[in-house]
Amino acid sequence: VQLQASGGGLVQAGGSLRLSCAASGRTVSGYVMGWFRQVPGKEREFVAAITRSGGGTYYSNSVKGRFTISRDNARSMVSLQMNSLKLEDTAVYYCAADQKIIVSYYSVPDQYDYWGQGTQVTVSS
Repeated sequence: VQLQASGGGLVQAGGSLRLSCAASGRTVSGYVMGWFRQVPGKEREFVAAITRSGGGTYYSNSVKGRFTISRDNARSMVSLQMNSLKLEDTAVYYCAADQKIIVSYYSVPDQYDYWGQGTQVTVSS
């Protein structure tokens, strides 16, 4: 499956952005989908994940209550709605997919087989 992330940009603190991840090559309904982010010099950080059906969502503590992950399997699309953005949310955001991952490993980047190219999110003061 090929993943294409989009929607990043420059936004002021307190603002909102919506990231999208379009999948092609295979239907995404069989994949757990995740969002991660990375800043230079740091490891890739888990942001959110959503189960195959969309019935379960998981978030890092740093974004819980501010970000919402959702999916549309018919359109092979996963989104990340980001509200109340903070300076520390600045990063390159990546979407990821995996067929076999179990919930215990949703937050572990190495457990995902497929990655998008990343989209830059910059939050300014």
